[in-house]
Amino acid sequence: MLRFIPILLLLSLLAGCTPVQPVLDATQPVDMIAFGSCANQNRPQPIWEAVLANDPDLFVFLGDNVYADTDDMDVLRAAYARLAAQPGFHQLRSRVPVVATWDDHDYGFNDIGAEHVAKQGSKEVFLDFFGEPVASERRTRAGGIYTSYVLGPPGRRVQVILLDTRWDRSPLTRVSDAEYDARRRENVGPYTSTSDPDARLLGEDQWQWLAVQLQQPAEVRIIATSIPFAQEGTGWEIWANFPAERRRLLDLIAAGETAGVLFITGDTHRAQFSRLATDAPYPLWEVNSSGLTENVDPERVAPDANRVGDYFVGDNFGLIRIDWSLPDPVISLEIRGDDDSLKLRHELRLSDLRAPA
Repeated sequence: MLRFIPILLLLSLLAGCTPVQPVLDATQPVDMIAFGSCANQNRPQPIWEAVLANDPDLFVFLGDNVYADTDDMDVLRAAYARLAAQPGFHQLRSRVPVVATWDDHDYGFNDIGAEHVAKQGSKEVFLDFFGEPVASERRTRAGGIYTSYVLGPPGRRVQVILLDTRWDRSPLTRVSDAEYDARRRENVGPYTSTSDPDARLLGEDQWQWLAVQLQQPAEVRIIATSIPFAQEGTGWEIWANFPAERRRLLDLIAAGETAGVLFITGDTHRAQFSRLATDAPYPLWEVNSSGLTENVDPERVAPDANRVGDYFVGDNFGLIRIDWSLPDPVISLEIRGDDDSLKLRHELRLSDLRAPA
């Protein structure tokens, strides 16, 4: 049950106002980024205490930030008001800059894409809640909520790219009911890769924008996408369902000789690491953190051909730690539970995130 929230604050949230949060200072060094997805506003959220215990420089919401599943903007605002009323989240926003993208349940309905009839309203409510400035290009462009930030001084710059995988996404390709019945025995979902050459995950405007972003000076580039990029064979929502779109992003990274790329993703209700090495300019690592409150049945975890190590099912968040003090900085990828216990960890060197000379 939600704790008490002052009535004036609740009314202001329902009206679309945003509580005060720290300003994101792009000049300050960044060495710890926390992130997560899938936070049901109607459930207790003790995990924020664990997030705050790590004193991150930034928190990135990867989508399903609330579960509204609606085209009624009053219902959507009320869902965000319940999130704001969570004591831990309220404390997080008072201490840590928070940036966000969305996924299906806070954008519209389960697995929905470009066909969502109320997406402009969802966009306005989302941007109001996360305190986007009036003149922000996220508000003024006639399209999705994608954006990016470059944080830290030269030599220690971290670029955070937030993609929008909903606004322009074509319909998913679904297998037959008979095939899905067979897939269920292997915990594989109902979706498969499309053969439609015109199918898209990102709109052309977002692709042109992304090509420019990948050329911005930065040492580490964190690409935040609500659905997994590196996973294969899950049968659920992943970039591999749109092979031409995934190939396009891999080609952009290769053509621009873009180094330092890491992916952070959500949606799956489990946590894991994946590594995409085939036809990639260098091995691309993904930290999939899901969920802050939502978890799949441990007996129903989908397979992933690119999974590295184990997976974790339980409330979790991700951390990326960067040790800039070394000539070849160490990057630690972590999944932590709601008691801040370490569940999964993998260590990289910055030099691992570039094409061979």
